[in-house]
Amino acid sequence: MSIRQERVARLIQREIASLLISDFSNEIPGIVTLTNVRVTKDLSIAYLYVSVLGTSGETEATFAHVKALTPRIRRTLGSRIRHQVRKIPDLRFFLDDTLDRAAEIDTLFEGIRYSTEPGDEPAPAPRAPVPNAWSQAVGTGRLRW
Repeated sequence: MSIRQERVARLIQREIASLLISDFSNEIPGIVTLTNVRVTKDLSIAYLYVSVLGTSGETEATFAHVKALTPRIRRTLGSRIRHQVRKIPDLRFFLDDTLDRAAEIDTLFEGIRYSTEPGDEPAPAPRAPVPNAWSQAVGTGRLRW
């Protein structure tokens, strides 16, 4: 991303996060966090990644409600950043489930860690001595003082 894209993305993330906390907190039933924002090169579309806390049913309902509020969020965002950008980008929300995936991977690792008993681990194979130049020279008698 270019420097301009990064600046606009940070600006949009900061403002929409503030909007979700202040203006739309009463209308959104769950806890919503704006995790990432990406902006296209022409700054016409902003991709917003939202993480929702709750069960899967609550998550889907809350995310659907946030998507339904998109026109109002865009209008309010436009009134806040109208002097900093030429055109207010279209907002496209996506559900960010990386925290759920990380939790699943953690539980898998915990299951692997505790599924083996300490005595079940195979013993390491004995290591054969590796001959080096010094031991070869001493063994053959080629080394003289």
